[in-house]
Amino acid sequence: QREFTQKKTFTSWINSILAKHTPPYVISDLYTDIQQGHLLLDLLEVLSGQHLPREKGFNTFQCRSNIENALTFLKSRSLKLINIHVADIIEGKPSIVLGLIWTIIFHFHIEELARTLACTYNQPSFDSSSAVDSSPKASRSAKKSAKIKERWKMSATKALLLWAKEQCSLHGSVSVTDFKSSWRSGLAFLAIIQTLRPGLVDLEKAKARSNKENLKEAFRIAELELNIPRLLEPEDVDIVNPDEKSIMTYVAQFLQYSKNLPESEEDMQEKVREAMGWLAAQEKKLAKLLVETENETYYQKYKEMMSFMETFNQEKNQFLPVLSSKRSEAELSEGQQQMREEWDKVISQINEWKAKLDQMLPSPLGSIEAWLQEVERLQAEDLPDLQDPFKAMSVFREIIVIFKGLMDCFDSHLDTLQSFKNEDEKSMPLVLPEKLEEMKRRLFSNIRSTNSSTFLEYHYGLCSAIANEVKLKLNIWDMKYGTKESVESLLDNW
Repeated sequence: QREFTQKKTFTSWINSILAKHTPPYVISDLYTDIQQGHLLLDLLEVLSGQHLPREKGFNTFQCRSNIENALTFLKSRSLKLINIHVADIIEGKPSIVLGLIWTIIFHFHIEELARTLACTYNQPSFDSSSAVDSSPKASRSAKKSAKIKERWKMSATKALLLWAKEQCSLHGSVSVTDFKSSWRSGLAFLAIIQTLRPGLVDLEKAKARSNKENLKEAFRIAELELNIPRLLEPEDVDIVNPDEKSIMTYVAQFLQYSKNLPESEEDMQEKVREAMGWLAAQEKKLAKLLVETENETYYQKYKEMMSFMETFNQEKNQFLPVLSSKRSEAELSEGQQQMREEWDKVISQINEWKAKLDQMLPSPLGSIEAWLQEVERLQAEDLPDLQDPFKAMSVFREIIVIFKGLMDCFDSHLDTLQSFKNEDEKSMPLVLPEKLEEMKRRLFSNIRSTNSSTFLEYHYGLCSAIANEVKLKLNIWDMKYGTKESVESLLDNW
């Protein structure tokens, strides 16, 4: 029953995505249609907005190559594909196919939506947050450990559940505690619809109806009024133990709908006014601090900056939704444009303050800080696209040469940092211990690991390039090449 429900739900979800493909098309049998690889690539291209390499034909080698390209792309996004192999997909093994599609749904649909709720529900985000953000829209390209990604997976599920609870809590006795039996009565679906589009349902009448009637009504209204594809049927949900993944996939569509609802101009203007007032207060506070600490020691200056940044980063969270609006410049109102300019101004002032403090570090810490920043600048640059391994190789070589030059100083900087005596002639601390710890952490955690991971990326790309070339030759060599000796000669020369 669970496998049947998942197949039906996932097929409907895929069709709703492929409707955006050019040209749009529909699949009928997930286990069969996935075997050629084109379905996977089309799905991933629509979801990611990227063009992926593919073989145009449908012979065994071409289908296998297309599936490998799809899995390689997923792995490049740090997704774990446990026990998912090309051969199993070509055979259309139900458990493997469903596991792969669920991984895609969770990453591209549920996680992406739940990420927008991270600030609201105080959940950890994929992005690392430094003391000062260069922009509210800035994204970090640093890859996180598997442990953090697993924690976020739990948080994404929890964030979606908290959102559903919040929508239902507005309607009294409608309670949601999970993505299973809580949805069996259909009232939770109807309550969310009522919250998103007041007046479409009558919850009092619904409480007197059967589960199947409510579910049928909820799915009908969602499809006709909210344009949400019908991924489920009443009999999929009105059972003792409904499938959690299928319900999560469907509920996430309601969250997607809520994100697309236009915000009233009045509400937006009020939020902009509040954000502008907060930014003005931060600018005054910063200017006052700069004056008051002008004649202070480096130690005191840095201490004041740490205190300011701690408060700043806490307070800014409530304004992030309006500050990080994804509207283009042309779509912004005059007030929003002024707010964005004011934000950029405050961030610029903070970064200037931080840069001046870094330049004031007592010797030899100043030169180590400059070296750290140069290495971090290099590691922040986007690595070449491994979808084209040969092109990536030349870029990797340049990166590695620069890294080698910088890493020649690693041991000496490490020794200097560890042996640094943090006190002046009066036995007073020269630098805040937190700053020293921060520099050591950057040296050990970020730079040492990045140095080794860059080499690993290089060798991975090199192996990929060779493997792709071998596959290309094997696909071409589909005819006899004369005698054994001539084939051996051909192989030896190649």
